[in-house]
Amino acid sequence: EYKLEQLHELLIESEFSKVRIFGETKHGVERLTNNLIDRGFKAASIHGDKTQPKRQRALNEFKRDDVQILVATDVAARGLDIPNVSHVINYDIPKTYDDYIHRLGRTGRAGNVGKALTFVSR
Repeated sequence: EYKLEQLHELLIESEFSKVRIFGETKHGVERLTNNLIDRGFKAASIHGDKTQPKRQRALNEFKRDDVQILVATDVAARGLDIPNVSHVINYDIPKTYDDYIHRLGRTGRAGNVGKALTFVSR
């Protein structure tokens, strides 16, 4: 898929060191995470079908830089404060303006620079 290829091309760039990717659905987030892992990326996912211990494990791996990419749904990612996120990628367009603002606020925190990208279909 073209969108996945474009994401891959971005993620291999060295500046994409600690990346939060947001997807719309639990199944989509899990599928994207597995695709990234299959392509050799260190990725983990957080969504509503995961147990709290599994969510916490994924979050801890991301915080410790054991994984480079954390893929999440909006609901599962609320309230997670993770320092030094280099990029936020909206793989799926957020449903609301508030979701968009919330997602973008996950990078560039505490005086650090961060970048946000949104994929749109044509």
